[in-house]
Amino acid sequence: MKERAFITLTDKFKDKLFRLAKRLLVSNEEAEDATQEVLLKLWRNKGKMSEYKNVEAFAMTMTKNYCYDKLKGKEAGNLKIVHSNYKDSRPSLQQEVEAKDSLDWVGKIMDELPEQQRLIIQLKDIEQYDNAEIAKMLDINEGAIRVALSRGRKKIREELSKKHNYGIG
Repeated sequence: MKERAFITLTDKFKDKLFRLAKRLLVSNEEAEDATQEVLLKLWRNKGKMSEYKNVEAFAMTMTKNYCYDKLKGKEAGNLKIVHSNYKDSRPSLQQEVEAKDSLDWVGKIMDELPEQQRLIIQLKDIEQYDNAEIAKMLDINEGAIRVALSRGRKKIREELSKKHNYGIG
C-alpha cells in the first residue's frame, strides 16, 4: 500500500479514532498521541491491511485497547469522561446555555455509568456504529450491547427527567 492510498483510507475514520480516545483518555494531548500511535501501527502493518475485513473497525479496536493500556497506569479517581457537542448552526444564546447545561448533565450522568455502558453509548450514539460492529470491537455479543444501551439510556433519561422536573409538582 502506498502512502497516498493509506492516507485516503485513514482520513475517513481518524477523527472517530480521536473522539474515542478523547472519550476514554479525556486529555486532548493524550488522545492525539493515541490516535497517532494507532495510525503508526497501521502504517507499519500496511502489508496486512488487505487481510482485514473492516480496517476502520480494526482501528477502533486498536484505539480502545491502546487507551485501556494507558488507563491502567492512571488512578481511576482522576478519570472523567466528557462529551463535547459540535453544532453547525448558530442557536440563540439561551438555546446555547440550555444545550450546554443539558450536555453537562449528560456528561455528569455518563460519568456515573459503568465503563462498558459509557463506551457502548459512545460508539453507538456518538460514533454511529451499529450493534454488530460494536459487538465485534468489544468482543461481546449483540444481546449484551442492546442491554447495556437500554440500561445506560434509561439511566440518562431518568436522571435528566429528575433534573428537569426538580421543583415541579
